[in-house]
Amino acid sequence: TSYSGSTRMAAASNMFKPLLPPALLMVLAGTMMVGYLGTQQHPTSLSSSLMARSRASLVSGPTSVRKGLFSTTAAFGLFGGSASAVKAQYPIVGDEQIMSQKEHGTNTKPVQLDLRYGCDRKVADKICSFNRHYAEYSGYFRTTKWLSEVDKTKETTYYDSVTGKPLFIAPKGRTFDEFQRESEAHGWPSFRDEEVVWENVRCLRDGECVSVDGTHLGHNLPDRSGNRYCINLVSVAGHPTI
Repeated sequence: TSYSGSTRMAAASNMFKPLLPPALLMVLAGTMMVGYLGTQQHPTSLSSSLMARSRASLVSGPTSVRKGLFSTTAAFGLFGGSASAVKAQYPIVGDEQIMSQKEHGTNTKPVQLDLRYGCDRKVADKICSFNRHYAEYSGYFRTTKWLSEVDKTKETTYYDSVTGKPLFIAPKGRTFDEFQRESEAHGWPSFRDEEVVWENVRCLRDGECVSVDGTHLGHNLPDRSGNRYCINLVSVAGHPTI
């Protein structure tokens, strides 16, 4: 059933009349009207956005590398619009120039030779340096040694697979079990604001999460709890270089 704007405003006024003064009722009704109009436009714009983004393809590379990659661009289009629920100070937004072409894709050099947790170096190099929208396949971390090697009794620092700089420290403000459950539910290691080393991490305006040196990390996909940084394990499996 569809209702006109005036009918919605009247309904709102009748619903809250016993509780709210007239001036506040008008503000509330106006807010509802704006929200209604916004939702009428959203499906079209979202559909167009997803159709356009679905045409994106991974940069040329070995078929064995391309096969297991998952596009996170469409996922961001679905979940990235929850900005009103996140804290204003995060994420720290970076300039697109961070991901400009350098000597090795968006980085100055390849990923480290011996990545932690048994992560595949070829996949890591493709995702970290020659990619903006794709990810390791959902649940990839279950095929690695991450959950068997990580110390679940304390915080662990996760380092850039290219530079070795610290990018995330987790878990913070929660247990490892909680961190793992959230990561299992979404298919990728999922970090929160307080677990990001903001000195070395930025988010671009489209939600792409990157290192300040040009490593593609993943995407920010906010949910009801706030910002959620959905990160490729192969991007944060480096060894510290300092």
